[in-house]
Amino acid sequence: MTASLRHPDSTTGATCTDAAATPEVRSGSQGVLHRTAGQVTTRESFNNRGEWITQAHCRNIDPEELFVRGAAQRKAVAICRHCPVVLQCRADALDNDVEFGVWGGMTERQRRALLRKHPDVESWADFFAGQLEASQS
Repeated sequence: MTASLRHPDSTTGATCTDAAATPEVRSGSQGVLHRTAGQVTTRESFNNRGEWITQAHCRNIDPEELFVRGAAQRKAVAICRHCPVVLQCRADALDNDVEFGVWGGMTERQRRALLRKHPDVESWADFFAGQLEASQS
């Protein structure tokens, strides 16, 4: 894949693909909700892409490293590990049906499976923000 596959509303030129890391907060059997040290967790952060994308660990990575297939996807996911905006990126990719690349620490296949398993979720940003708020109380 090429760098032209970046998210279309990226105003900073960054390609965001954050990953899950420990400690983990389980949400359903897939464990799709994870927290990282220093994670940005306010509900507003999910709605303001311009703010959170500047904190993404992948913002200075060559996009070619994030749009790979097969075993190379593990390396791409590792780039995302411990990113403070993993959930914002994941929600953005899920809410916008991003087809290609590793986003939010999830491969294309993982995102498709999650969307199929949870067709009732209308906003992944709201879902993840709500789960984080519940885990912090």
